[in-house]
Amino acid sequence: MKTFKDLEFRDHPTGFAKKQARLEFKNGYEVSVISGGFSYTDGPDEYELAILKNGYLCYDTPLSDDVLGHLSSRQVTNYMKKIQLLKKKRTKK
Repeated sequence: MKTFKDLEFRDHPTGFAKKQARLEFKNGYEVSVISGGFSYTDGPDEYELAILKNGYLCYDTPLSDDVLGHLSSRQVTNYMKKIQLLKKKRTKK
């Protein structure tokens, strides 16, 4: 299972946040984890996590219907593990 340690943070391309990491899982879901800037964080050790599908925010998982903010690295790992256990999501044609 992928965890927080597998995330590679880079400067956010839009400048919206200070750092961003994206990681796609085998089931087709992806996470975007950001810190700083205009994200739902209060300090350098807090993160915002968004669940994505096909590169877009996914608002219809059993885990959340929005981005998740004010998370510790441990909480990010917990969500990452749960996301990896979601059934593969079919894409609409």
